[in-house]
Amino acid sequence: MGICSFTPRIFSTLLAVCLAPSISANEYLTNMMAAIAPETSQTAVIVGTEPDGAFRVNDQQLFTPASTMKLLTAVAATQALGENYTFKTQIDSYVSIANNRIEGDLFIRFDGDPTLSSRDLNRLLKQLKSQGLEHIDGNVYLVGNQQEALKAPGWVWDDLGICYAAPVSRYVINHNCINAKLEPRLADDLGKLTYDKSQPVTITSTAVFDKTATREFCELELDRSDDNQFSLSGCFPSKKPLKLAIAISDPALYAQNIISGLLELNEISIKGEVLLTNKRPANTLLIAEHQSKPLNTLVGAMLLHSDNLIADSLLKRMGQVKFGVAGSFTNGSKAMISILTKLGINLESANIVDGSGLSRYNLLSANQLYQVLQLIKSDKRFNHLVELLPIAGETGTLQYRKGYRSAPLKGHIFAKTGSMLGAVNLAGFIKGKDFDYRPFVILENGHSPAVKQKEIAPFSVLLLQAIIE
Repeated sequence: MGICSFTPRIFSTLLAVCLAPSISANEYLTNMMAAIAPETSQTAVIVGTEPDGAFRVNDQQLFTPASTMKLLTAVAATQALGENYTFKTQIDSYVSIANNRIEGDLFIRFDGDPTLSSRDLNRLLKQLKSQGLEHIDGNVYLVGNQQEALKAPGWVWDDLGICYAAPVSRYVINHNCINAKLEPRLADDLGKLTYDKSQPVTITSTAVFDKTATREFCELELDRSDDNQFSLSGCFPSKKPLKLAIAISDPALYAQNIISGLLELNEISIKGEVLLTNKRPANTLLIAEHQSKPLNTLVGAMLLHSDNLIADSLLKRMGQVKFGVAGSFTNGSKAMISILTKLGINLESANIVDGSGLSRYNLLSANQLYQVLQLIKSDKRFNHLVELLPIAGETGTLQYRKGYRSAPLKGHIFAKTGSMLGAVNLAGFIKGKDFDYRPFVILENGHSPAVKQKEIAPFSVLLLQAIIE
């Protein structure tokens, strides 16, 4: 590997590496690590090298993986469910539509589809309307699971009001997320809050803008109640509008209110009420059905945009399919470990509690992630996952990331990011000139925001640049 052209990008201390005599790939990377490894955080690295095999540093130590966990979820879900698996939201009844009515109850079976939207549900009800339905003599039951855990152990409390930590439920509509905007006003500092008032939630605000960013301890706070009511207060240090993504607190209540509104919109009256139930009725007639896009599309969205709701919905579904009971974080995690173990991944030392990587309780080693990457590369059942990963400077979570938008990394790194406070991880493949994909894992934990502000370039960028050049 030649690296003298690389010296302008890092530090003068790398000059000695450039002037060194011909050395092996592993010796080269050892020298590079000595020069660029961060002083205040912990790192683990594995890089596939030829003919040396793999360069390894701290590869058996356990780290917080963050969203690199989704690599495990992608492989396990593909194996357990199949590329063409779909979530099915169904409407059924004990009797068919006759004389513009259903003489009895209507059941809407929520299936935990993480991509289900209110538009999809509206189309379902329009199917009923096209069959002549105008009146339901009984109740409308929303079939789901009111007892399930909506968040995994180890999810950080102050993440829970934000959409990337939206509740994982059988009842999912619009990603269980409300988009809003807080804008400054010319007349005073009080922020103007806007959101879709047709949504069955209440959001109020007393928040102000610090337009000159001079106030000390200027912080915005979100208070949320269990009945999908939210209140913004505090201060935001900017004069620019702030986009908000607020996670629903009670997805079952949200579903009840959405369905009630859609029934009214479609002029379908009901004698009873819109109610929740855990019981799945038997011997009913299917009247209408909505299917999600196939699993491969969902996995692609999960990897590309690091979608936590898709990841944990798939985890719960794996638990349901494997154990024949309602899916949960607990049985889903056990199912994923079992599936991957049977595929040859050694997870004895790992701790897995969700499929998204959002939990602080997750622990994986670089070696375990590397085994998953090797499986993706070597097993035809999983080869397609490489092309679903974010591409440096081009797509997904690597499109605009610092250091990845220009040569030599742009277009040559296919990888899953994994970031949360203190963790900056990357695991994926280096695309070579011969279109060979070389697996790598770079984990960094204990990464301080103060250090991040001062660093010339992220550790992963420096190392990958050195490898490619």
